Amino acid sequence: MTKKKSEAAANEEQTRETKKKSVSAAKTQKEKKPVVVVAKEVKSSKEEEEEDLLLDSGTDSDYDGDSLSGSLNSDDFDSDFFDSEDDGSQREEEGGDGESSEDELLGHEGSDDDEVDSENGEEEDGSDEGSEEREVAEESDSSEDEVAPRNTVGDVPLEWYKDEKHIGYDITGKKITKKEKQDKLDSFLASMDDSKNWRKIYDEYNDEEVELTKEESKLIRRMLKGEAPHADFDPYAPYVDWFKWDDAIHPLSSAPEPKRRFIPSKWEAKKVVKYVRAIRKGLIKFDKPEEEPNVYLLWGDDSTSDQKSKHLTYIPPPKLKLPGHEESYNPSLEYIPTEEEKASYELMYEEDRPKFIPKRFTSLRSIPAYENALKESFDRCLDLYLCPRVRKKRINIDPESLKPKLPSRKDLRPYPNSCYLEYKGHTGAVTSVSPDCSGQWLASGSADGSVRIWEVESGRCLKVWQFKEPVKCVAWNPLPDFPILAVAMGQDLIILNTELGTDEEQQKIEELLRLGNLPELDESVAAIVSWLPDETYGGIKIRHFKNISYVDWHPRGDYLSAVMSAGETRGVVIHQLSMHKTQRLPIKMKGLPVCSLFHPSHRGMFIIATKKNVRVFNLQKKELAIKKLETGLREISSMAIHPGGDNLIVGSKEGKMCWFDMDLSSKPYKTLKNHPKDITNVAFHRSYPLFASCSEDSTAYVFHGKVYSDLNENPLIVPLEILRGHSTSSNRGVLDCKFHPRQPWLFTAGADSVIKLYCH
Repeated sequence: MTKKKSEAAANEEQTRETKKKSVSAAKTQKEKKPVVVVAKEVKSSKEEEEEDLLLDSGTDSDYDGDSLSGSLNSDDFDSDFFDSEDDGSQREEEGGDGESSEDELLGHEGSDDDEVDSENGEEEDGSDEGSEEREVAEESDSSEDEVAPRNTVGDVPLEWYKDEKHIGYDITGKKITKKEKQDKLDSFLASMDDSKNWRKIYDEYNDEEVELTKEESKLIRRMLKGEAPHADFDPYAPYVDWFKWDDAIHPLSSAPEPKRRFIPSKWEAKKVVKYVRAIRKGLIKFDKPEEEPNVYLLWGDDSTSDQKSKHLTYIPPPKLKLPGHEESYNPSLEYIPTEEEKASYELMYEEDRPKFIPKRFTSLRSIPAYENALKESFDRCLDLYLCPRVRKKRINIDPESLKPKLPSRKDLRPYPNSCYLEYKGHTGAVTSVSPDCSGQWLASGSADGSVRIWEVESGRCLKVWQFKEPVKCVAWNPLPDFPILAVAMGQDLIILNTELGTDEEQQKIEELLRLGNLPELDESVAAIVSWLPDETYGGIKIRHFKNISYVDWHPRGDYLSAVMSAGETRGVVIHQLSMHKTQRLPIKMKGLPVCSLFHPSHRGMFIIATKKNVRVFNLQKKELAIKKLETGLREISSMAIHPGGDNLIVGSKEGKMCWFDMDLSSKPYKTLKNHPKDITNVAFHRSYPLFASCSEDSTAYVFHGKVYSDLNENPLIVPLEILRGHSTSSNRGVLDCKFHPRQPWLFTAGADSVIKLYCH
């Protein structure tokens, strides 16, 4: 033993001297080259104990100092960074040639020897700084950074060492013993405690765990994604054209372009013709797709049938109820009804009575044939054949979502919603009402032949004119200086002086209504109308050849149009009050006229409504209708124009009302179906965005109708209120309605001889 110890001590002294020399040589060599600072390496106490044991057992052939150096080499150069939390040691990647790696290896072993010497009481120069000593390594090419594997068996399969205690030999020829394998439970617990376990890989060749660095993990991720391993590699690097094409004295090829580059090849054409002929002759045959047999299970389960895939709306027929214990030929006694239960079945309704009453038989032979078996099977087959089993797509839509989003009625105030005043005095149905331009007076005409003037705010009857015929229409002159009234009854149109103005206004009116030397009328006009003085009330009487149905004033108050429904082509005439003359329309009408209107702003524009259509004429140009509005109604009853002149509403005798935007289209913009009976009149308000309609159902509807100045925006139509209060008389309800010229009030004339004022 003493001999062996003395030999081991001598070997240690020799290795220390060689290590000191190599370290001093490495230091001098590193001072000449650029260096990089490498992190210090800290040895754990467990590794120091293992090294001391290995140094003491220097004669062990399986594991000695040389194998220790091999293990240090693999641990130090497997990765390029260290993690002090996992293994307590720091790893480094150094660039250098074989000499630098050997110098580093000797440096590590020298530090281990210094630690051993310090335990024996010896101090060296290399152990002054201890574990805080910094080392340097020279830069080298990346190909020299690779560390040789510890195991040097080459291509020898590791299976050969399966039964051995070692896995191979190191570079010095020493055996590399196998590490003790941990229990699976212990290894699992260790892996769960280790947060870096996902970066560790077991190396079977060297029998050790290798921890991947961050750079290596990034490289693996890029390779799995199919990208270049190194991030610095640019796969889309700009193309470098090494040849200079411009201003070349000798180009690569100065030959002209060959003809084959822009002419189709005739050889290819011949080849195609050859294949076409072979296909037509049948020399070349193509595989036909196999036709699937159109069969299905007649009595099979429909859940496995192909009908579902072929027909999306296919619904399988209902299944019959499977027979239970009751239908058994020998059921248990609890299913067999007693005589009392059978008697109770007869007292039940046929719908509630059970279809099948179970009976008990001794054998199958004694079972009688079911009487209705054939009939029931036939009925079922007939039901399956005739029943249209089609899935109807039903869309569940909330009805409220289909309604247009309209503003609230509270935001559209003011509008008439309640009856404020009633004007009573007429004994017959009130056929027409008309307020004056100031809104202070209201004129009304009745079927009893009377014309009355009312004070709007008080309801007092100011004046009454009595005529022999029922009054059809009254219209107040739109000028405030001429408070005169036009009254239509039968064939006469009478201009009345209401005597409501000042003395100066009365003088002008008397001069206007005084018939002097009348101008001579044309023969065609003279056959239609004649101007006469009204001896009864001191006005003017214009007699027509047919009954008058409608009268309308021009906005300037000098012209007056009269409509005779039975007059056909001569049914519309225009009277000029200042000149005391009458004009026929210079155009030929088609259809029976119903009403006429002067355009509120455009001079010369005249609108005539027949029973089917509405036509717009220009009286100055004396041409055909410049516009025709197709209502699509059965019969037109009334018409009103917006104060702006671009929109028109038309009422019909079928309860429909059409809104026309004359700049937009010749067809209705909106068609409103509100009244169940005929609409008698429609009206626009002069200043408020309101319009109304009245009907023979004794109601009046008020709407909000706002017209925007922007032509791209459609008018806003909102129903506001239904005004009730009139009673029906002779199957007639509200006969006329007019708005107050200044307030949002509505006057309605009813067949019950009452005039109502509705206010907000």
